[in-house]
Amino acid sequence: MSRGLAGMALTLGLLAGCQREDSPAPAPAPADAGAAAPAGEDAAPAPMPAPAPPAAPASPAAAGQTVGGDGSEIVLSPLSAAEVQAAALPGELACAFLADGDLLLVARGDVGTVDPARGVVKVGTVVETVAAPGGFNAMLRGTRFHGAGKTIEIVPTGPATGGGESPPAPARLAYDRADGARREVAGRWECGP
Repeated sequence: MSRGLAGMALTLGLLAGCQREDSPAPAPAPADAGAAAPAGEDAAPAPMPAPAPPAAPASPAAAGQTVGGDGSEIVLSPLSAAEVQAAALPGELACAFLADGDLLLVARGDVGTVDPARGVVKVGTVVETVAAPGGFNAMLRGTRFHGAGKTIEIVPTGPATGGGESPPAPARLAYDRADGARREVAGRWECGP
């Protein structure tokens, strides 16, 4: 656990166990507190339980934000059909990562080869190339792509849905920049012709 999260957890624990300063002090108990309440009178209300500490915030990377690095955002932009065509990626079959219907990464490779699969991703307004070892077969269940100043890992997060040889599966794209910045995007991983 990082120092910041450990400090936050400790602070929340201490706050939950303390009475608020602006709360009125409890009234002193009457001298006959042990005596039973007279018939027909209601007993004193039970004290209110302390509020539960707030839930820890979700990880910024899991929420799709850039974390770490020099503070600049990692902006993954959708690839257009013209940009994919201009990349002229070699290979028999392709895999693609889509988020909210936008194509964020596409790669092609040959079946049964050790030659790398080649792909493209668009960062901001620049289309950049990436490669992953093992060709098409190595991409089927997710893989790690490398490019200048970046690593992109595709990790399936659930079972494939649908039919066919390689149906789409929910997945996470994790983009790691050389300066330590990271951004994660949830989507789906699709492979085929």
